Amino acid sequence: MIIKILNPSLGNSINQKFRENRFKFFLSLLERVKSDKPIQILDIGGTEIFWERMNFTDNNNVNITLLNLEKVPVKYNNFKSIKGDSSDLSFFKDKEFDVVFSNSVIEHLFSGDNQKKMSDEVMRVGKFYYVQTPNFFFPIEPHWLVPFFQFFPFKTRVFLTNNFNLGQYSKSANRNEAIKRVNEVKLLTEKQMKNYFQDGKVYREMFLGLVKSITLYRFPEK
Repeated sequence: MIIKILNPSLGNSINQKFRENRFKFFLSLLERVKSDKPIQILDIGGTEIFWERMNFTDNNNVNITLLNLEKVPVKYNNFKSIKGDSSDLSFFKDKEFDVVFSNSVIEHLFSGDNQKKMSDEVMRVGKFYYVQTPNFFFPIEPHWLVPFFQFFPFKTRVFLTNNFNLGQYSKSANRNEAIKRVNEVKLLTEKQMKNYFQDGKVYREMFLGLVKSITLYRFPEK
Protein backbone atom coordinates (compact mmCIF):
# COMPACT_ATOMS: atom_id res chain seq x y z
CA MET A 1 0.00 0.00 0.00
CA ILE A 2 2.79 2.44 0.91
CA ILE A 3 4.60 1.67 -2.34
CA LYS A 4 1.42 2.34 -4.32
CA ILE A 5 0.75 5.76 -2.80
CA LEU A 6 4.39 6.73 -3.35
CA ASN A 7 4.14 6.01 -7.09
CA PRO A 8 4.57 9.42 -8.82
CA SER A 9 2.71 8.21 -11.93
CA LEU A 10 -0.57 8.08 -10.03
CA GLY A 11 -2.72 11.20 -10.02
CA ASN A 12 -3.46 10.93 -6.32
CA SER A 13 0.13 10.06 -5.46
CA ILE A 14 1.33 11.24 -2.09
CA ASN A 15 4.41 12.40 -3.98
CA GLN A 16 2.30 15.20 -5.44
CA LYS A 17 1.40 16.29 -1.91
CA PHE A 18 5.07 16.23 -1.01
CA ARG A 19 5.85 18.39 -4.06
CA GLU A 20 3.16 20.86 -3.05
CA ASN A 21 4.50 21.07 0.50
CA ARG A 22 8.06 21.48 -0.75
CA PHE A 23 6.89 24.20 -3.08
CA LYS A 24 5.23 26.08 -0.24
CA PHE A 25 8.56 25.99 1.55
CA PHE A 26 10.31 27.20 -1.62
CA LEU A 27 7.84 30.08 -1.91
CA SER A 28 8.57 31.11 1.67
CA LEU A 29 12.24 31.31 0.68
CA LEU A 30 11.51 33.11 -2.59
CA GLU A 31 9.71 35.85 -0.66
CA ARG A 32 13.08 36.79 0.83
CA VAL A 33 14.51 37.63 -2.61
CA LYS A 34 14.07 41.33 -3.31
CA SER A 35 14.33 42.69 -6.84
CA ASP A 36 13.03 45.70 -8.77
CA LYS A 37 12.83 43.48 -11.85
CA PRO A 38 11.18 40.09 -12.41
CA ILE A 39 13.10 37.40 -10.52
CA GLN A 40 15.14 35.20 -12.86
CA ILE A 41 14.83 31.48 -12.04
CA LEU A 42 16.79 28.68 -13.70
CA ASP A 43 14.97 25.35 -13.29
CA ILE A 44 17.38 22.51 -14.00
CA GLY A 45 15.47 19.51 -15.33
CA GLY A 46 12.14 21.25 -14.85
CA THR A 47 8.90 21.36 -16.83
CA GLU A 48 6.29 24.00 -17.45
CA ILE A 49 3.66 21.51 -16.22
CA PHE A 50 5.27 21.43 -12.78
CA TRP A 51 4.94 25.20 -12.38
CA GLU A 52 1.44 25.06 -13.84
CA ARG A 53 0.40 22.48 -11.21
CA MET A 54 1.78 24.81 -8.56
CA ASN A 55 -0.41 27.66 -9.90
CA PHE A 56 2.69 29.69 -10.68
CA THR A 57 2.42 30.31 -14.41
CA ASP A 58 0.43 33.54 -14.06
CA ASN A 59 3.11 35.16 -11.90
CA ASN A 60 4.47 38.15 -13.80
CA ASN A 61 7.12 38.77 -11.17
CA VAL A 62 9.27 35.83 -12.29
CA ASN A 63 10.89 34.65 -15.50
CA ILE A 64 11.69 30.94 -15.59
CA THR A 65 14.29 29.27 -17.80
CA LEU A 66 13.87 25.50 -18.13
CA LEU A 67 17.11 23.63 -18.79
CA ASN A 68 16.91 20.04 -20.04
CA LEU A 69 18.87 17.67 -22.25
CA GLU A 70 16.48 18.65 -25.04
CA LYS A 71 14.59 21.87 -25.67
CA VAL A 72 10.86 21.56 -24.99
CA PRO A 73 7.90 23.70 -26.16
CA VAL A 74 6.54 26.32 -23.74
CA LYS A 75 3.28 28.25 -23.89
CA TYR A 76 3.66 30.96 -21.24
CA ASN A 77 5.36 34.27 -21.99
CA ASN A 78 7.50 34.23 -18.86
CA PHE A 79 8.95 30.78 -19.66
CA LYS A 80 11.69 29.74 -22.04
CA SER A 81 13.33 26.40 -22.67
CA ILE A 82 16.95 25.70 -23.53
CA LYS A 83 19.04 22.62 -24.20
CA GLY A 84 21.94 22.05 -21.84
CA ASP A 85 23.87 19.85 -19.44
CA SER A 86 23.52 20.56 -15.72
CA SER A 87 27.20 19.71 -15.15
CA ASP A 88 28.35 22.38 -17.63
CA LEU A 89 26.55 25.73 -17.54
CA SER A 90 29.48 27.64 -19.04
CA PHE A 91 27.15 29.55 -21.39
CA PHE A 92 25.78 31.38 -18.32
CA LYS A 93 27.61 34.17 -16.54
CA ASP A 94 28.40 34.12 -12.82
CA LYS A 95 25.28 34.97 -10.77
CA GLU A 96 23.21 35.32 -13.95
CA PHE A 97 20.13 33.99 -12.14
CA ASP A 98 18.55 35.13 -8.91
CA VAL A 99 17.61 31.53 -8.07
CA VAL A 100 18.62 28.10 -9.35
CA PHE A 101 15.93 25.50 -8.66
CA SER A 102 16.13 21.74 -9.16
CA ASN A 103 13.92 18.81 -8.14
CA SER A 104 15.21 15.22 -8.31
CA VAL A 105 17.87 15.74 -10.96
CA ILE A 106 21.27 15.57 -9.31
CA GLU A 107 20.86 11.84 -8.60
CA HIS A 108 20.54 11.14 -12.37
CA LEU A 109 24.06 12.17 -13.41
CA PHE A 110 25.82 8.77 -13.49
CA SER A 111 28.76 9.74 -11.24
CA GLY A 112 29.84 11.69 -8.20
CA ASP A 113 32.12 13.78 -10.42
CA ASN A 114 29.13 14.96 -12.46
CA GLN A 115 27.15 15.65 -9.30
CA LYS A 116 30.00 17.79 -7.97
CA LYS A 117 30.21 19.65 -11.29
CA MET A 118 26.48 20.37 -11.14
CA SER A 119 26.66 21.64 -7.57
CA ASP A 120 29.58 23.91 -8.48
CA GLU A 121 27.68 25.29 -11.47
CA VAL A 122 24.50 25.81 -9.43
CA MET A 123 26.41 27.89 -6.90
CA ARG A 124 28.25 29.80 -9.63
CA VAL A 125 25.34 30.87 -11.83
CA GLY A 126 22.80 31.42 -9.03
CA LYS A 127 22.77 34.06 -6.34
CA PHE A 128 20.58 31.65 -4.39
CA TYR A 129 19.65 28.01 -4.88
CA TYR A 130 17.24 25.22 -3.96
CA VAL A 131 18.29 21.65 -4.88
CA GLN A 132 16.20 18.64 -3.82
CA THR A 133 17.05 14.94 -4.11
CA PRO A 134 15.65 11.66 -2.71
CA ASN A 135 17.40 10.35 0.39
CA PHE A 136 19.65 7.33 -0.21
CA PHE A 137 18.64 5.81 3.13
CA PHE A 138 14.86 5.99 2.63
CA PRO A 139 13.83 2.31 2.49
CA ILE A 140 11.75 2.50 -0.72
CA GLU A 141 13.88 3.36 -3.72
CA PRO A 142 11.96 6.21 -5.46
CA HIS A 143 12.47 5.21 -9.11
CA TRP A 144 12.05 1.43 -9.07
CA LEU A 145 9.77 1.53 -5.99
CA VAL A 146 11.35 -1.64 -4.66
CA PRO A 147 12.20 -1.71 -0.94
CA PHE A 148 15.99 -1.44 -0.38
CA PHE A 149 16.66 -1.69 -4.14
CA GLN A 150 19.62 0.71 -3.82
CA PHE A 151 21.35 -1.74 -1.47
CA PHE A 152 21.06 -4.75 -3.81
CA PRO A 153 24.20 -5.94 -5.65
CA PHE A 154 24.69 -4.25 -9.02
CA LYS A 155 24.00 -7.45 -10.97
CA THR A 156 20.73 -7.97 -9.10
CA ARG A 157 19.57 -4.44 -9.89
CA VAL A 158 20.43 -4.94 -13.55
CA PHE A 159 18.62 -8.29 -13.65
CA LEU A 160 15.45 -6.83 -12.13
CA THR A 161 15.58 -3.79 -14.43
CA ASN A 162 16.03 -5.99 -17.47
CA ASN A 163 13.22 -8.41 -16.66
CA PHE A 164 10.43 -6.58 -14.82
CA ASN A 165 8.30 -3.45 -14.99
CA LEU A 166 9.16 -1.68 -11.76
CA GLY A 167 8.05 1.71 -10.49
CA GLN A 168 8.60 4.41 -13.09
CA TYR A 169 10.41 2.05 -15.47
CA SER A 170 9.20 -0.52 -17.96
CA LYS A 171 11.58 -3.44 -18.30
CA SER A 172 14.60 -2.62 -20.44
CA ALA A 173 14.85 -3.64 -24.05
CA ASN A 174 18.16 -5.39 -23.39
CA ARG A 175 20.81 -5.85 -20.73
CA ASN A 176 22.97 -2.95 -21.93
CA GLU A 177 20.03 -0.60 -21.55
CA ALA A 178 19.40 -2.00 -18.07
CA ILE A 179 23.04 -1.40 -17.11
CA LYS A 180 22.84 2.18 -18.33
CA ARG A 181 19.64 2.80 -16.39
CA VAL A 182 21.08 1.41 -13.17
CA ASN A 183 24.32 3.35 -13.63
CA GLU A 184 22.42 6.58 -14.23
CA VAL A 185 20.85 6.76 -10.76
CA LYS A 186 23.24 7.58 -7.92
CA LEU A 187 21.17 8.39 -4.85
CA LEU A 188 22.74 10.80 -2.39
CA THR A 189 23.04 10.90 1.36
CA GLU A 190 22.59 14.06 3.40
CA LYS A 191 26.33 14.05 4.11
CA GLN A 192 27.12 14.00 0.39
CA MET A 193 24.69 16.84 -0.32
CA LYS A 194 26.24 18.91 2.47
CA ASN A 195 29.67 18.29 0.98
CA TYR A 196 28.46 19.48 -2.43
CA PHE A 197 26.62 22.55 -1.11
CA GLN A 198 28.76 23.55 1.84
CA ASP A 199 27.18 26.99 2.28
CA GLY A 200 23.64 25.57 2.19
CA LYS A 201 21.06 24.77 4.82
CA VAL A 202 19.15 21.47 5.00
CA TYR A 203 15.41 20.94 4.59
CA ARG A 204 14.30 17.38 5.34
CA GLU A 205 11.06 15.95 3.97
CA MET A 206 9.66 13.39 6.42
CA PHE A 207 7.44 10.34 5.88
CA LEU A 208 6.49 7.98 8.72
CA GLY A 209 9.33 9.40 10.81
CA LEU A 210 11.94 8.80 8.09
CA VAL A 211 13.73 11.31 5.87
CA LYS A 212 12.27 10.83 2.40
CA SER A 213 14.16 13.58 0.59
CA ILE A 214 16.82 16.18 1.25
CA THR A 215 16.98 19.77 0.03
CA LEU A 216 20.02 22.00 0.27
CA TYR A 217 19.24 25.69 -0.09
CA ARG A 218 20.81 29.10 0.24
CA PHE A 219 18.60 32.19 0.48
CA PRO A 220 18.76 35.53 2.28
CA GLU A 221 18.09 35.40 6.00
CA LYS A 222 14.73 36.67 7.19
